[in-house]
Amino acid sequence: MELKQVFIHNLRKFRISKEISQMKLAEICDTSPNYIAAIEIGRRFPSLKLIEKIGAALQIEPYRFFIDETNKNQTEMDEIISLISKLPDHKRLNIINRISMH
Repeated sequence: MELKQVFIHNLRKFRISKEISQMKLAEICDTSPNYIAAIEIGRRFPSLKLIEKIGAALQIEPYRFFIDETNKNQTEMDEIISLISKLPDHKRLNIINRISMH
């Protein structure tokens, strides 16, 4: 998923989970409801300052708008592989052997 689409998906998800309407979010962020709607359909993209305001309004750290949770399994697997690669050879081989036995 493209980064812009990830942002839009997460914005909607967080806004809906907090049960905040576009109108209420716009009011809290001191912008227009039409602008929030335009962001959520991909016609506009907010400034970093507005992303920070939206994050504060939704009680979400702004970076979380850019995390692609739809590909979470791959991200977790990449993290596991990274951690295993940092282990000493004998421990890494032990883990690989255990995995291959299953």
